[in-house]
Amino acid sequence: MHALSHGSTSTPTTIAVPPALSLPVIEAAFPRQLHPYWPKLQRETRAWLLEKRLMTPEKVESHADGLCYTDLMAGYYIGAPDEVLQAIADYSAWFFVWDDRHDRDIVHGRPDAWRRLKDLLHNALDRPGDHLGHQDPVVAGLADSLQRLYAFLPDTFNARFARHFHAVIEAYDREFHNRTEGIVPTVEEYLELRRLTFAHRIWTDLLEPSAGYELPDAVRKNPAYRKPALLSQEFAAWYNDLCSLPKEIAGNEVHNLGISLVTHEGMTLEEAIADVRRRVEKCISEFLDAEQEALRFADRLDDGTVGGKETSAAVRACVGNMRNWFSSVYWFHHESGRYRVDSWDDRSTPPYVNNATEGEK
Repeated sequence: MHALSHGSTSTPTTIAVPPALSLPVIEAAFPRQLHPYWPKLQRETRAWLLEKRLMTPEKVESHADGLCYTDLMAGYYIGAPDEVLQAIADYSAWFFVWDDRHDRDIVHGRPDAWRRLKDLLHNALDRPGDHLGHQDPVVAGLADSLQRLYAFLPDTFNARFARHFHAVIEAYDREFHNRTEGIVPTVEEYLELRRLTFAHRIWTDLLEPSAGYELPDAVRKNPAYRKPALLSQEFAAWYNDLCSLPKEIAGNEVHNLGISLVTHEGMTLEEAIADVRRRVEKCISEFLDAEQEALRFADRLDDGTVGGKETSAAVRACVGNMRNWFSSVYWFHHESGRYRVDSWDDRSTPPYVNNATEGEK
């Protein structure tokens, strides 16, 4: 199946989506949008990766644009002020670099380096200003992106964001243990862990600075808001599993829904792929219903007061971007060089990663 895509150049391109991964409902019912700041966003994030030494100049030149990290964020946080989107995009690029560092520490058997990094990231999360000049680019890069993200909303939001990301770091540590020991989690264990390693709450939290408004707890925790937020993130995580399965099988991975289904549910690989796809499609159909309930909830919040009107508008903005996440994630997986494993010399080793680690040279 083909569809018109923005891609990572100024000229739209036609992207071929493999039939096994095509989702006609996304292409038909979830029109793709791109934040107007995107061209500058791409340039600025590329420069930031260089400045923070998160990728070598050669890797940035060869791969940064093709990885489409800025496309993913520019297709999600529509309506965000430019400086908010820039901070989110840089943080997202950092997240991918950190994910690759975590993977390389596992592949090359560097548990001591990983533990040092894990502890440093926890510290940087609580005190980013103390880590801006850290010798490890991954630590300094997190500190820089956090200090900027923490400038947009009150301290109550920042504390919640930090709490959610502490949990993500610990989940990465559990994944490190599972992969090092060759432990394939059960389906239920995997689904619980995946919500953390995919950082469901983080990307949902960042809807709020994009809307310029911290949502009250009673609104965020209301099922009418939480359900579409979770479904948008579940879709992304499981579609990622579907697209990354060849890479992860090649790399002897243990963390993929398809791998858990094969190992613990006795499915063939083909059956597992079909099951993951069914889950992905169910997320879409359930979201369409949950989206309408969330919009009705937003209507009820507008009680005639200034505060009610502002909260209602913020919820509408957040729910609209939950919808945008579907198309942005979908096209990212077919444009980004991160998933073109058939073109790599080694299907388990991305050509854009650096195998060195600051902890162990």
